[in-house]
Amino acid sequence: MMTTDNNNDDFREAMKGVNPIEQPGRVQHKKTKPSTRPKQTLQDNQQVLVDMLSEPDDLTSIATGDELFFARNGLQHKVIQRLKRGELSIQAELDLHQLTKKEAREAVVEFLRYCTNNHLKQVRIVHGKGHSSPGKIPVLKILVNHWLQQRDEILAFCSARPCDGGTGAIYVLLKNMQK
Repeated sequence: MMTTDNNNDDFREAMKGVNPIEQPGRVQHKKTKPSTRPKQTLQDNQQVLVDMLSEPDDLTSIATGDELFFARNGLQHKVIQRLKRGELSIQAELDLHQLTKKEAREAVVEFLRYCTNNHLKQVRIVHGKGHSSPGKIPVLKILVNHWLQQRDEILAFCSARPCDGGTGAIYVLLKNMQK
């Protein structure tokens, strides 16, 4: 019976003073200890940063009747036209009426997470026109406009047709997000 300890000792003794041959393109793997930082906590912290949406400096930049429009570069003109005409089938809707700014932000983040997890592409968000806000300022409309432009999963959005909420709602086109 052979013992492996003996063989290893013999081999090490025979290899003393021998240098390995350099091989271009060969990756040398170093033994490293696994990280003591919990991966899930890091991912959760990153997600919190992603979910944090800033607020615009000016909450009077958009009036009640103003139409909203945003599109990422490279989006086909035909797709934008279909979105503006309301020709895309709406797969989900979020209504923000009566929510505070904080509640609306959380609802938008959760709604977008739900949509991307379920591979939804065309959705509607009803933000309202601000008629019941102090000074008739459409606060949620301004915030939603600002928040959506910060999100990578948003390809485009525009104000809805009058029958779908007009300037109090938007159609949103989402990317296919692969996990």
